[in-house]
Amino acid sequence: MTLQKLEPELLALTPNEKAQAIQILAQSLGNAWRGIEKTPGVCGGDACISGTRIPVWVLVNARNLGISEAQLLKDYPTLSATDLANAWVYATVYPEEITTAIRENEE
Repeated sequence: MTLQKLEPELLALTPNEKAQAIQILAQSLGNAWRGIEKTPGVCGGDACISGTRIPVWVLVNARNLGISEAQLLKDYPTLSATDLANAWVYATVYPEEITTAIRENEE
């Protein structure tokens, strides 16, 4: 099966099913997170966009507050759309980690 043939079926999934599909795909990659890294001593060891000090939780929190992807790309000119996609996948697979980081950093 090709991605072109699979795309309509993926788009027809419910939001919950899409999240599950993302999780399955991410796990199948062996958790080798392209574009996401954790470095001890950088941003408290939180997951960040590779080569930056922009934590995934910051992007997720901004999105939760209603900031669009277009605005995030404008606010963070070093980020690409691929960086945001990687962040969303990471956050989907590790929701507890992201929720905890948001909570801890809002206090």
